[in-house]
Formats: sequence, structure tokens, C-alpha cells
Amino acid sequence: MSVMTGCAQTNLPITAESSGFWNEYIVYPLSLLIVKTAEFLGGSFGLSIIVVTLLVRLAILPLMIKQTRSSKAMQALQPEMNALKEKYKSKDQQTQQKLQQETMSLFQKHGVNPLSGCFPLVIQMPVLIGFYHAISRTQVIKEHSFLWFDLGAPDPIYLLPLIAGATTFIQQKMMMAGTANQNPQMAMMLWMMPIMIIVFAVKFPAALSLYWVVGNIFMIAQTYFIKGPDLKKTVETGKAGGAKK
Repeated sequence: MSVMTGCAQTNLPITAESSGFWNEYIVYPLSLLIVKTAEFLGGSFGLSIIVVTLLVRLAILPLMIKQTRSSKAMQALQPEMNALKEKYKSKDQQTQQKLQQETMSLFQKHGVNPLSGCFPLVIQMPVLIGFYHAISRTQVIKEHSFLWFDLGAPDPIYLLPLIAGATTFIQQKMMMAGTANQNPQMAMMLWMMPIMIIVFAVKFPAALSLYWVVGNIFMIAQTYFIKGPDLKKTVETGKAGGAKK
């Protein structure tokens, strides 16, 4: 909590005088990177947001790959884990302890660490949230325009919010391929998140919508290359199921 207290300063402009660990070591360096990149690109803050978004996503790509691989490993073990839960379905303490022991033995046998998927997320989330703060709190960004919209005001024709929502849906659909049908909560989030993004993007400055769109497109490409075989298998299974019906 003491490290992340700067997260509450969403309405305060970020400057070199901003104090606190969060501001000094995460938000301001990202804000400075956006400004310097814009200067290098001839003063275009729209292009700067696109370039820096891609740089940030590339920087955390190894963590995303590790998280995806861990998720795939856990998904592969899911049938065996379900079988153990069925075998030890009694709720008494001794049976539950036995279930935990068998589950840990299963992880060790296949070399899977259930926490390995969480660690990359813990590292990348402050970076992504910090980048979000850098865009929203860098005052000079609000003074510029890009394409058809002002970066400091909502998109007047609502095109960016719709693209942000659509790309969020596609990205989540690809990430949940083969699992959403098995988990009703995940299936609900598949629709809820894009709707929430659209609602927020309609009211937020277009600079943030641009960041969401570029980040989502990068995630779609990343998911395709990392989970390509799994996605093709899911599509083929769906087609075979449809043909059978």
C-alpha cells in the first residue's frame, strides 16, 4: 500500500516535481518517454502514444509468454485435477489434506508451478497502470490532436471507443479459446469487458482510447502467434461439432 499510494493521484498532473515512489520511478519516466518520443517524431503525440505503447508491450512480452505457457500447462492438467477432486470430494479435513498432497504431487510430476502464472502478472500490471497514468496525467498531451480527434477530449464520432470494444472482445475471445464454454463466469466476462471499455472510452480522453486500441491489436497479434495451434484446433473442433449437429 505504501508503494502504490501514488495510484490515487489520478487527477494530479505528473511533473518532475511529483513525489512518491509511484510517481518518481514509474509514471514520470513513462511520461518523459512519451514526450521525448513525440519530439523525435516531429511533435506528434498521437504517434508517440502508438510507438511507446508498442515499446512497453514488447518490453513485457517475455513475461506475457511465460504467463501464457503457465496457463496452458495448468489447462492441460485440468482433467487430472478434476479427477482428483472427484476422488477426494469429501469435505472433511483429512480428505482435503490428501487432495492437496495429491495435487502438489501432480504439479511436481509435470514440473508445473501454479504460482508461476501470477508472478509475471504482478510485474507487468504496475507498468501498464503506470503507462495509463502517464497518458492521462501528462498535460501537454491534452493540447494536441491526432487524425480526427483531440487527444485531451473524447472521440467526437465514438469510432475509437467502438474499435477499443471490438478489439477487446477479439483479444479475450482468443485468450479464452476452448475454455469460455466450460466456465460461465469467463463467458460473461467475454461480453462485459468490451462493454465496460466502450462506456469508459466514450467519456475518457481519446488518448486513452488510442492506447487501448493499440494495446489490444498488439495483444491480438501476440495471442495469435503464441496460441496459434491451439486456436486452429479450437476452430476445427467447433466446425466438426457443427457439422455433426
